[in-house]
Amino acid sequence: MTSVPENPVGESAKNGKVYFSALSALEGIADGMTVLVAGFAGCGIPQELLRGLSEAGASRLTLICQGTWTQDPGDFTIGDLVASGQVKKIISPMPFHPVQGGPVKDAWESGKLELEIVPQGVLAERLRAGGAGIGGVFIPSGSRTRFAEGKEVREYDGREHVLELGLKADFALLRAQAADTLGNLVYESTNRNWNPTMAMAASITVVEVNSVHEPGGLDPELVITQAIFIDRLVLSASS
Repeated sequence: MTSVPENPVGESAKNGKVYFSALSALEGIADGMTVLVAGFAGCGIPQELLRGLSEAGASRLTLICQGTWTQDPGDFTIGDLVASGQVKKIISPMPFHPVQGGPVKDAWESGKLELEIVPQGVLAERLRAGGAGIGGVFIPSGSRTRFAEGKEVREYDGREHVLELGLKADFALLRAQAADTLGNLVYESTNRNWNPTMAMAASITVVEVNSVHEPGGLDPELVITQAIFIDRLVLSASS
């Protein structure tokens, strides 16, 4: 379990990166934008930011995520955004639970939602490339499968590699255990998941956190994502 320092900054704090509501932290989001959403198998989902995205009302969104699974019945997830008609496309390794289905499966089967299935490792590399400013990477997996259709293929060391283009988004919505007002992030256990990679691959990165501390209030050895990648912070309502 990650140890989180004490002395969190209260709601009276005023700092350029700290916003007092999820909706205000999503200022500038608009129809047709691409949004990265962290979380893995229902863990580490920025639920308050997803609610803020719903309240913002932006439509025709392209969402990039690991999936739309839930842990608890009361969770607010990408599935809720799909059900409200705000999502045009999802790029994901497994966009809906193969057994549970749900609104994502229903929308896809009815032709209201486009799905692009990307293997998990390939998605991670495409996001890493986008965050690093690289146009694309040649990957050995996927050769001679449907995932290589329409893509450039080259041979390296006697093995075919498929060109995968880098991915970059307008917004990234992340979830962390703690932050300082500069934007340095500490994650708890598996909540680390997609957060570090997605933090680098968006024009505006917004993070929902349990607590916000003054600079120096976090153990630097626990910081995984550095402040340079983070634009906005908002306290979780459940913290």
